[in-house]
Amino acid sequence: MLAVGLVSEVFGAPPQGLPRFDFALCSDRPGPVTTDLGVPLAVAHGLDRLAAADLVLALPWADFRTPPPAPVLDALRAAHARGALVGSHCVGAFALAAAGLLDGLRATTHWRFADLLARRHPSVTVESDALYVDEGRILTGAGAAAGFDLCLHLLRREYGSAAANAVARDLVLPPHRDGGQAQYVTAPVPEDCEDERLAGVLAWAREHLHEPLPVAQLAGRALMSRRSFARRFAAATGTTPHAWVLGLRLGRAEELLETTDLPVEEIARLVGYGSAAVLREQFVRRRGVPPRTYRRTFARTADAAREGPAGRDAGRAR
Repeated sequence: MLAVGLVSEVFGAPPQGLPRFDFALCSDRPGPVTTDLGVPLAVAHGLDRLAAADLVLALPWADFRTPPPAPVLDALRAAHARGALVGSHCVGAFALAAAGLLDGLRATTHWRFADLLARRHPSVTVESDALYVDEGRILTGAGAAAGFDLCLHLLRREYGSAAANAVARDLVLPPHRDGGQAQYVTAPVPEDCEDERLAGVLAWAREHLHEPLPVAQLAGRALMSRRSFARRFAAATGTTPHAWVLGLRLGRAEELLETTDLPVEEIARLVGYGSAAVLREQFVRRRGVPPRTYRRTFARTADAAREGPAGRDAGRAR
């Protein structure tokens, strides 16, 4: 039930002005489906609905240890073969693996069942700690709330940071967690005075991206040594201070490129890079394209999204 709820929140009714999706739930046997909460869910569509879908997400089901019926596997293969994006949330990865779509690729699932997936499908490289894994036209996400991370990543990849951030704000979620971040961290929320100081430092850093923000400065504001700060930071966020700041800078740069006409040089200054050349180097390394190309791409995407159902990408994902 959680998986159905989260995908419908992201793709079923996004905030006004964002990409609109033709969202549908499908099953090999349409009709009432009993969920893990015992609440029946009305599924109106059969597998034929997948024939026109641009995005197919396989959601977790109770009997995932048994391969899905052959028609389901055939429908997943057919969707992938004609060019649709195919993804999974949690143990939905077992369906993609059973269809052979994960052979030779990296994938993730709920950490509790990662070893089982690896044993059942040795041709799949299972990354048990990842929140999500993007292999181009095949994407897999970890369990529970990590499904939101996968969906937001898809929005960010296809429509840009502004769209993903707007949906995240509407759902009161963190706008971005990198796919390589650990599924489970020991202290995800402040629990004592040290973590409260750490949370304050993170909030301060978000407001001071135009500054260098060396680790020593962040540790000093937290009243910790560099070593203690790095340890507490990794326990609370699952990543390093340097990687966190880098992701924050790039995410803010993406949003400014999409939503403003500021020169790239000014954006570089606002997000803490010494020059446009440094921003360009980081952008190409991390995003695969230079900032100006990114701006042209997602400016067109934003215009199409604002057009609503008649826009270029109105029916892009189902």
